[in-house]
Amino acid sequence: MSQISILSTKTLSDEQRQVLLDADFDLLEQDFIEIKNNLFDLNKINTNLIFSSQNAVISLMEQNGWEALKTKPVFCVGIKTKELLEANGFTVDVYLDYASELAEIITLIYNQQSYTFFSGNLRKETLPQALKDAGITYNEIEVYQTTLAPFKISDQENFDGILFFSPSAVESYLSNNKIKKEFCFCIGSTTAAALEEKKIKNIIIPEVPTIEEVILEVIQHYTPMPEEGN
Repeated sequence: MSQISILSTKTLSDEQRQVLLDADFDLLEQDFIEIKNNLFDLNKINTNLIFSSQNAVISLMEQNGWEALKTKPVFCVGIKTKELLEANGFTVDVYLDYASELAEIITLIYNQQSYTFFSGNLRKETLPQALKDAGITYNEIEVYQTTLAPFKISDQENFDGILFFSPSAVESYLSNNKIKKEFCFCIGSTTAAALEEKKIKNIIIPEVPTIEEVILEVIQHYTPMPEEGN
């Protein structure tokens, strides 16, 4: 059987890459988006902090005086964001897998409190709109910029699967490339929705939205089931 070929639309960590290589996949990695952190002031911070990505946490920790915010309760999206925050001394009161879920919890249960949302320039309206609609006191600080980094894949390349980790990466990839029969492994439903808008099928999403779970889905999808014995 020929080797399964996978394209990752972002550079993986050494550990993540090794899992795929150990499972005998042919892997190509190409960053289809770029992240640039902003400089910003920390003088208008409300009682609670909201993070919807690890990128926002990393950007915060590049600012002078960020350690003073470690005493504030945190609400965040994603287990990896939670782990990064806790590893750097923050206390995460609430975390959920999707911004829509976090918005629901805040508006239903924690609506009497104030928030500062550390966001990126391409963030969805889901969370801010929910806070506005509920009349919750909040401000938003744009802490990083995501820019598309389109790249034309050679016509000689034929991939069995493509890994997508954000709607921005989907947009960037499709600006120069087409998806034909490849299976698309998406980190979550928001990323999958960006493909579905383009009428693309063959989409696979893990139950937990992490890169590691996407990789496990790839391995499970292409690993033949053992035949049952007599």
